[in-house]
Amino acid sequence: MKYMTTSEASIKWGISDRRIRVLLNEGRIEGAIKTGRNWMIPIDANKPVDLREKTIFDFRGLDFNFSVVDSLKTKIDSKRPLDINTSKSLRESLIVDWTYNSNAIEGSTLTLYETKVVLEGITIGGKSVVEHLEAINHKEAIIFLEELVRADSILTEWDIKSIHAIILKQINDEYAGKYRNSNVIISGASHVPPKHEQLYTLMEKLIYDFNHSWNKYHPVVQAALLHGEFVKIHPFIDGNGRTARLLLNFVLMKNGFTPVIIKNENRLTYYDSLDYAHTTKDYTNFIKLINDLVIESSNLWLSLF
Repeated sequence: MKYMTTSEASIKWGISDRRIRVLLNEGRIEGAIKTGRNWMIPIDANKPVDLREKTIFDFRGLDFNFSVVDSLKTKIDSKRPLDINTSKSLRESLIVDWTYNSNAIEGSTLTLYETKVVLEGITIGGKSVVEHLEAINHKEAIIFLEELVRADSILTEWDIKSIHAIILKQINDEYAGKYRNSNVIISGASHVPPKHEQLYTLMEKLIYDFNHSWNKYHPVVQAALLHGEFVKIHPFIDGNGRTARLLLNFVLMKNGFTPVIIKNENRLTYYDSLDYAHTTKDYTNFIKLINDLVIESSNLWLSLF
């Protein structure tokens, strides 16, 4: 491995030596090593993106009528605090349905009932250890997500990596919570994810944009964009879809909306709307899908009160 000094990096990247030292102390230059007071930077390290630069968005389909979901949210808010027993029943049902469908989309053969049983701590004969772990891990990831929502803090790269680490715990510990180090293609999709060398820059920009630039949009749009652009980057070897659907509900729940479940039987519509957004930057279809799911979820909650 060949290295360069901060002065050499300053000349190569066209930014000040002082700025480079700030980026190094923030841990934003991958592979850099500190020896005493000096830093050694890999010669092939990517120039960190300047998160202070204004991003020009050219997404389409964001101007959507959310009057129905807003009205339903107002009705739900008027009934808070929710009855403890009903709220507990809703949560337990949500965890099972969410876990079953999210894992089924990715190929798990556990049925809805089998998922429920596994989450109760019972082993299902004829099912693989991986499928058992996928269910257990997903429930733990939901619990972690609930903690993030309660904390009401901004989304960080650590949060995303932590969610992913839970998803792949004991399934693929080598890559759990770590960005991929190879290039990939998505079977059946037109969009080709970016090269692995770009991941750190793209993920930093995604998180910055979500926290600072997308807050002008309706929460459903924010949720759809975070899910869509995360999957477009495809930062992990495996577990991107499950992580994305958790992030989708993180945004909705954080903003007081009911969480949604993308059902396994609707996965083709789901995949098609995502691929269309990735190749055209037109989020109309995907936002409509999420909007309809929020309406469905909200009506379910209201039917119990």
